[in-house]
This record gives sequence, C-alpha cells and structure tokens, in this order.
Amino acid sequence: MSNLLIKPQGLVGKVHDITPESAGWGYVGFQLYRLETGDTASGALEDREAIFVFVEGKGQFSGGGHDWGVRGDRLSVFEKTPPHAVFLPEGSDWAVTATTPLTLALCTAPGAGKHAAAVIGPEGVPQLVRGKGTNTRHINAIAMEERDVAGSLLVTEVFTPPGHWSSYPPHRHDEDNFPHMTYLEETYYHRLNPSVGFGIQRVFTEDGSLDETMAVADGDVVLVPRGHHPCGSPYGYEMYYLNVMAGPLRNWRFQNHPDHDWIAKRDA
Repeated sequence: MSNLLIKPQGLVGKVHDITPESAGWGYVGFQLYRLETGDTASGALEDREAIFVFVEGKGQFSGGGHDWGVRGDRLSVFEKTPPHAVFLPEGSDWAVTATTPLTLALCTAPGAGKHAAAVIGPEGVPQLVRGKGTNTRHINAIAMEERDVAGSLLVTEVFTPPGHWSSYPPHRHDEDNFPHMTYLEETYYHRLNPSVGFGIQRVFTEDGSLDETMAVADGDVVLVPRGHHPCGSPYGYEMYYLNVMAGPLRNWRFQNHPDHDWIAKRDA
C-alpha cells in the first residue's frame, strides 16, 4: 500500500494521528476523533495552532481558556451545511465531550502568534461553487486566505458530486516562490456517500519521480507532500474531503500542470 494513503486506526477514539514527523514533512498535522455519546477527548497544543472542525455531530467544547458550549450542527457531513469550527492558538489546552456521536477533526500547524481563540464557523464560512460540467464541486471555505482567522492554517471542505473530478485540472503548490507559487503541504480526509463507495486520487510530479494512484475508501487520508493531486468520484458515489494546508506563508498560490492548463483557460 502507498505510504501516502493512511487508513483509519479503529472505529472509535483517535482514528487518525498524522504528525509532521510521521508524514516526513515540516508543517501540517491532522488528527481525527470518532466519539460515541458521552465519550471525551482532550489535549494540549504546545507550540502549534489548531482549527477544530466538527465534521459530524455535536460536543461540549472548551479550549484556550473559554467554554465554547455545545458546538456542531449537522449529523451527516453530506448535509453540506458549513461546519462549526473553532480556532485555538498555540499553548492552548482543549477538551470535548460528545453529546451525540461525534466526528471531530483537529487540524494543526506551527503557531504564528497572530490570533486569539475564536469561533470561525459556521457563521462567515463562504459557500462557493467551483468548476464547470463534470468538474463542478461545492466548497465550504472554512479558513482560506481570504479569511484572516488563523496564522498558518488553511482549511476547506469540498463536496464532489458523483461522476465528477476535483482538485482539477491537476495543480501543484510545492515551491516557495511567492507570488507565483507557495509551498504548502496538504492532507485530504475523504468521505464517501454511500460509505461503501470509493474514490480515486493521483499524486504525481511532472518529472515522474513521484506517481501514485490510490483507491480511497470512506475515512481514508491522503498525504500530498508535493506534486499534482487530482481526485475523482465514480458514478453513484458522492465524495467529500477536508483539506488542511500549511507552509512558510499563509497564501494559496498554485500552478496547473502545463499539459492540462488549457482546461482552466477554456473554462475561465
């Protein structure tokens, strides 16, 4: 199996625990908790900032010296409504108690010391449509560059209809060359509807030094250390993914694959 494809470890508790050390890179961390009603989880951020995304379900949440009350709304991610989300700066402790079955994503990056703890969703989360035809997908832009809500993290949700492509045309953001391109590591947390489905994601470089195509199942995470990274959903299955990006700059600048850039120019 590809070392870029990370399967969940178990059905409950901390089912994903991706760190810069385990991923072999410098910035992005991603943890995922699946809790039953009444279960608790807690931690300390130390030198990392975090965005907590309530993917599914509800929980009593505290962190950064605040009691944030019961957060969460949608019981299925495929309701597509913007998620509840909270930003906590480095040095924060946090705790959650599930009040329904809860899927909670913990997205982390090195702390930048620029922002205080704050609720950043669902209020204010832009809902966007990107692409045309079978390249159409729907976006919940939780914490992208246009929202000054974090110091390092870029976080977004994408819903890809059945039979459509996403993160397409193929593009990369693996050079620290602002404003033309920024170096951003990235994780994709995938969900499928119905959950028995699968999706496809390819991670590849133009020189062929990296070229891996993976079948992703419901709950898998794909690591994108460099290169282009399109994904597709077969007919009959809707794909969701939660993206986490971070690098030296909190700017998303990418370049399309030169062989496929004509698609973006045609659809502009």
